[in-house]
Amino acid sequence: MGFLIPLCFFPGLWWLICSLLFFISFVYFFSFPYFFCWSNLGYLFGCDLISYGLILLSLWICVLMILASESVFRVNYFPGFFVSVVIILVVLLYCTFSSISLLSFYIFFESSLIPTLFLILGWGYQPERVQAGIYLLFYTLLASLPLLVGILFIYGSLGSLSLFLLCGNGCLVGSLFYVCMVFAFLVSMPMFMVHLWLPSAHVEAPVSGSMILAGVLLKLGGYGLLRVFPVLFKFGFSFGVVWIVLSLIGGLFVSLFCMRQTDLKSLIAYSSVAHMSMVIGGIMTLSYWGVCSSFALMVAHGLCSSGLFCLSNISYERFGSRSLLVSSGLINLMPSMAIWWFMLSACNMAAPPSLNLLGEIGLLSSLVSWSWCLMFVLVFLSFFSAAYTLYLYSYSQHGSVYSGLYSCSLGYVREFLLLFLHWFPLNLVILSADISVFWV
Repeated sequence: MGFLIPLCFFPGLWWLICSLLFFISFVYFFSFPYFFCWSNLGYLFGCDLISYGLILLSLWICVLMILASESVFRVNYFPGFFVSVVIILVVLLYCTFSSISLLSFYIFFESSLIPTLFLILGWGYQPERVQAGIYLLFYTLLASLPLLVGILFIYGSLGSLSLFLLCGNGCLVGSLFYVCMVFAFLVSMPMFMVHLWLPSAHVEAPVSGSMILAGVLLKLGGYGLLRVFPVLFKFGFSFGVVWIVLSLIGGLFVSLFCMRQTDLKSLIAYSSVAHMSMVIGGIMTLSYWGVCSSFALMVAHGLCSSGLFCLSNISYERFGSRSLLVSSGLINLMPSMAIWWFMLSACNMAAPPSLNLLGEIGLLSSLVSWSWCLMFVLVFLSFFSAAYTLYLYSYSQHGSVYSGLYSCSLGYVREFLLLFLHWFPLNLVILSADISVFWV
């Protein structure tokens, strides 16, 4: 993919870069049968089914990021630098998900923050983007320093950092070591109480930054947990109850926060925290269905939340505001967009036949089988998840139209294509639902 970087600085060739990235995505898609077990891609790189799914998601979202950022090319706001940042980001994500060494995974995991920070600071909308960038940087960097110490401790104990050698070495685990290894990934997902960087980063980021944050970067935390748990397996059974209770109750509180939001992007960002709380709970059960369903929900959430951020940007470009009080009554102005709002909102509340349904059903069953007492929290979590999604749809589509708006476009073909490329794979992948359980 590095060969695309020189093309970035030729004016008007962003469509060619999109086409080539689509081609790379399809070539990678048809290499699927080779990744049922670990495939060696080099000295420090390899790939299995979970890496394959998240790399494919990264390629897909990065193509859609360029497609959604047409305003950057229309006003000629450093388009070459923008596309080169996106390509560098997708290369770093590819290296992160295909690393078989913990140290190289840590390096690429932290390096992916730099292009994201460039997107927020360079193409953000408000002066507050500097504060949002500092939040993003310091939350993730400070939380990941204990992870580096834990990785060095593993190397001192085992003499190797290969993921293949971590299985069965739970004897290394102590309570402090366990927290050091897990906390960085919980901040990255993020978990309730360490989530404050996410809404501010989403609100100040351009549409491309919001798409890659919600679509892929939140999944780095879940992927990291799945990779380090072989060495934390024994202690995870006794300590997992803390994370499960904290994440699910936090997800319930965040769902209530969503009901009070009037900012479109802030509401979608908080809904991401609520969805990731269920993913954390599923992984911490250390059960077969919990881990498989967490993987399915991570992929589904990546497509669904990215599509919702695209819709909020389409509304923002017409109204000049993200407020639900201003951008209401969209069904009167853009009736063709209302069906996309409905379909992606339905996917967000796990309506069939979306992949979200598969992930949430598996997570509900795994969490209730882990402890039936969680049933009461999960009932309210599911109810309020549907409630804030209906609140988002009804307030944005119905009501009176803002009187200060004279005219606006009903929607471009590019925007309909962009939304279709989010919705179609989200509802198609469930036809091959068994794929998500092959990698365990």
